[in-house]
Amino acid sequence: MKLAIIALAASAAALSAAAVSTTALAAKTSPLAIPGPPPGTGLPSGQCFRTRDIRNHTIADRDTLLVSVKDKDVYRIGVKGCLAGAVSSDPIITRNPPGSEIICRPIDMDLAIGHTGGGFATHCIVDSISKLSPEQVAALPRKLRP
Repeated sequence: MKLAIIALAASAAALSAAAVSTTALAAKTSPLAIPGPPPGTGLPSGQCFRTRDIRNHTIADRDTLLVSVKDKDVYRIGVKGCLAGAVSSDPIITRNPPGSEIICRPIDMDLAIGHTGGGFATHCIVDSISKLSPEQVAALPRKLRP
């Protein structure tokens, strides 16, 4: 009987430690001080950009790619399924059908991450696009500025 109670107490302690660990992981925030837009968010027509105007990029976290457009504007691209093992030096690959190079909505952007160490690309699901204000860009940590 004592053995069963000790085993039950050990199990409860392990579950409690796992809950604390999960809570700490969930509380870990993105290095960006700016909350991301909800999934499905696109750009108003005056903020759309052309894929050919993308000049640089950086990976902010596993769900966020920041791109500079024409060396002045910065866009936040919310993605799923492609940045977990990527680094900012990995090239981004955009593919657009002829005549549709303007990006306004998540569905307009066909994005993949090339891996410098191997010959394959990881396709992304783009779920939001937003333009950062000049104040938001200025507030970015230096290492996150594209």
